[in-house]
Amino acid sequence: MAQEGISFADIPFADRADAGRRLARVIEAHLTEKADFADPLVMALPRGGVPVAFEVARTLGASLELLIVRKIGAPGHPEFGLGALVDSDEPQVVLNAEAMRIVNPSEKYVQAETERQRLELARRRVLYLGDQARISPSGRNVIIVDDGIATGGTAKAAAKALRQAGAAALMLAVPVAPKSAIASLGDDVDRLVCLASPTPFHAVSIYYDDFEQTTDAEVIALLRQARGGDTGFGQR
Repeated sequence: MAQEGISFADIPFADRADAGRRLARVIEAHLTEKADFADPLVMALPRGGVPVAFEVARTLGASLELLIVRKIGAPGHPEFGLGALVDSDEPQVVLNAEAMRIVNPSEKYVQAETERQRLELARRRVLYLGDQARISPSGRNVIIVDDGIATGGTAKAAAKALRQAGAAALMLAVPVAPKSAIASLGDDVDRLVCLASPTPFHAVSIYYDDFEQTTDAEVIALLRQARGGDTGFGQR
């Protein structure tokens, strides 16, 4: 796995758009040097990853697509992830073997929780994209973008699902993440771009001056702008 980055002194980021522009410059330089990752598809993890990915896609002249991931929580402890459901033509379940071993949930519970998250995933896709056809990652060089990583669980699930969906190659690109998460993702992606890995690592939010929650309205507006054929965006 190749990694590019900048120094700790370059944070905090002003906001997600600032982080996206800085991330885009590093990715652009990397792709210029490594011509084997041509014609990328940028996939954003909503909601916070969308403003970051928007800037990356605009800089690269690449298409922007959503990659909606819903956590499958443990019984009574929804914040503890047993795995995730990842959006695709047929949403894919990616379970965490260690978490499943620890919790040992019933098959009935996992099926019910998965179905609940499937309904929410479908609701969000309709909300964000309406009847727009999704852009398939099959055979594509995919750049997964989020506004930061805390544990890496969502990014790991996304990467595994994209592999299963036939992505040709994967890059994970984030403004900030702990070194432990970066190390844990090394086998899941081909390239990893992280602008800052502060030690000790605290919550992603403290590395931004403005980390207000990204709204559904913002996500919809940015996706419409990207898919509306604005100069600088691909449509493939």
